[in-house]
Amino acid sequence: MRALLIDPRTGGISGDMLAAALADLTGSAEPLERLGAAIAALPGCAEFSVRLEEADGGVRARRLAFKVREKPAGSDGDLAAALAQVAASVGLSAWGRERAERVLGDLLAAERRLHPTGFSRHAVASADTIFDILAPLLLIEEAGLAGCQVHATPPALGGGLIPTGGGTVGGPAPAALEICAAHRIPVAESSLSMELTTPTGAALLANLAVVADRFPAMTPIRTGYGAGTRPNGAGANILRVVECETSDLVEERIVLLETNLDDISGEVVAHALGRLLEEGAIDVFVTPAIGKKNRPVQVISVITDRERYARLLTVLMEETGTLGVRVREEPRLVADRRRETVEVVVGGRTFPVRVKTSRACGRVIAVKPEYEDMRQIARERGITLREVAREVERCLPAPGGGGDQE
Repeated sequence: MRALLIDPRTGGISGDMLAAALADLTGSAEPLERLGAAIAALPGCAEFSVRLEEADGGVRARRLAFKVREKPAGSDGDLAAALAQVAASVGLSAWGRERAERVLGDLLAAERRLHPTGFSRHAVASADTIFDILAPLLLIEEAGLAGCQVHATPPALGGGLIPTGGGTVGGPAPAALEICAAHRIPVAESSLSMELTTPTGAALLANLAVVADRFPAMTPIRTGYGAGTRPNGAGANILRVVECETSDLVEERIVLLETNLDDISGEVVAHALGRLLEEGAIDVFVTPAIGKKNRPVQVISVITDRERYARLLTVLMEETGTLGVRVREEPRLVADRRRETVEVVVGGRTFPVRVKTSRACGRVIAVKPEYEDMRQIARERGITLREVAREVERCLPAPGGGGDQE
């Protein structure tokens, strides 16, 4: 399936860099010119034009050059209304409008947290912000990539001194770091003393891509390179994008908790597993092993997500008394899974049964009814679980069908 890779781990990312890279990828600047004309038509904008030009930063890339004259930015509502007006004017789809609103929401939330008495115009200025948000989304749509999987590597944030509306602070840019923290985006180190990832760039990544520390398994189709507008003397202020073909497996980020136990009863382990599942663990399992001094140990492994891992770590330590837990985050590829409720007839009565359908490689690979629902039917009808399972399977599509099955 088609996908897009965004690679900001060396040069960082901003809205204009991503737009330049996508324009280089597609070979078309027309959407940018159309967007610039729509922004120039705003009542508060006296002039807005954009030009795509060549940039030499160690590799051939494209850079955007702007001419902007506007009145001072208004309220948050004015900015949101102008964003919506321009998005409608250029024909951005519901997919693009929804993401544009979320990106702007992240920018404003970060600024309000960092500047409680009023947001900083340095970070949120109307015409620039509208262009930086909408241009990448418009180009993604024009390339036919809207709705496709978007992968990204961890962005390099940069360092040095960063000017803000309240003065100069040490890098990385506080609002960019705030957005990465809010979305738990992993970041990359950089020795460059300059801002590499802007708040808008961080917000675009947060609302478009799954960020992982490696490239997905892919077949590259075409590439694009976008340069930042400020030279850094190192030629590294370059953002790379890749249109590619990937598997239709879904990439997720999981957190794995593990601990070794050598002095605990089976009853305590069983209770701990139950508590972990009750608290929302995706899966919990126990592996027998041999530990130090050749003693038998039990390794408890807990699969969870970023939101729940801190709570589950506490439960694991409280219930087992372990002195340490290994924590690591890693990606996993899973089949696309859909859950629905179907009506099945067992013994002349109709029952609702939840069913999970899994798809991969363009076809259905598994159709699994919910065990608890079948067990309840077996109890109510006074028959065996195997009999219920046979009746339920007759009502379900067989695995191996085409990808358009529902």
